[in-house]
Amino acid sequence: MCAAESEIYHSRLSPEQRTVLPRAVRQRLRISPGDRLRLLVDDRGVRIENTAGGADHEAFAAFSEWSSEVEEEAFAEL
Repeated sequence: MCAAESEIYHSRLSPEQRTVLPRAVRQRLRISPGDRLRLLVDDRGVRIENTAGGADHEAFAAFSEWSSEVEEEAFAEL
């Protein structure tokens, strides 16, 4: 796909303010549960990037038992 082409996908926001990325988007980003994403926001919209292996990669990402929402909230200030 060249830069001028776009693919359109839809997702719905839940009452909890959550959404699910469509399978084609997850596959294209090569992401899986627990992966961290970078959201870049500008006047044109939002771009989603996979941060795996990048500067935002966490040392403890391999420990899936620490990747629940409870742990995210508990350690958010660290």
